[in-house]
Amino acid sequence: MYSNFYIFRYASVMVIIVAAILSSAAMFLKPYQDENIRIDKMKGILASANIEATTENAIQLYNKNITQEIVINNNGEVVSIFSDGEFEKGDISAFNLDLKKELYKKSKGLEFNIPLLIAESNGVKTYIIPLYGAGLWGSIWGNIAVQENFSTVVGVTFGHKGETPGLGAEIDTRIFQAQFVNKEVFKDSKFQSVKVVKGGVVTLPANMHIHGVDAISGGTITSNAVSDMLANCLENYVPYINKRN
Repeated sequence: MYSNFYIFRYASVMVIIVAAILSSAAMFLKPYQDENIRIDKMKGILASANIEATTENAIQLYNKNITQEIVINNNGEVVSIFSDGEFEKGDISAFNLDLKKELYKKSKGLEFNIPLLIAESNGVKTYIIPLYGAGLWGSIWGNIAVQENFSTVVGVTFGHKGETPGLGAEIDTRIFQAQFVNKEVFKDSKFQSVKVVKGGVVTLPANMHIHGVDAISGGTITSNAVSDMLANCLENYVPYINKRN
């Protein structure tokens, strides 16, 4: 019969060995995980501009269609431009910019930066704005693509960390996202975000239908979170748009 000391020592050794194996596996897999996250991000950006990509061709399509990655400060000034594989101005990557941290700075009244991506496909230029917000059970995020006039929505993508299946999780479905196409977010340099409306767009005044989409049935909190995310992110580009006009 084994002593308690032997059992304790044996268990300790096994725990150390298993921990070492798991740690090594995590370190080995991390580059692949990071690359998958990067590719998924590219696919979401492209999808918002109606450029469908797969895991296999996402990098190629991204490099072909995303012609500029721009970083703008909260005063609407361009602080960094990345194009054709190199920085034309500054050295801040719009693609790698941590939007969660930048929006936190905004909430504290500090200076912050925001990303803007420009896509060109079949001679058409589209501006893509990354989004980030808080849902019911965790983070929500996405991209909204607008025409060159910064007014009309071309497309959107949304993702979530843990919204309720069949309810709030419906934000990542094509049916919900398709509603945003051709809605307006800027008009004559005036900002008017798209709102996700409980009860449907029909409850809004007729002149506001162009700025609304139907909320998810049973997903009111997540629907409101999408509205808040859009307003909080899109309003940051007003100074930049005003400087362009």
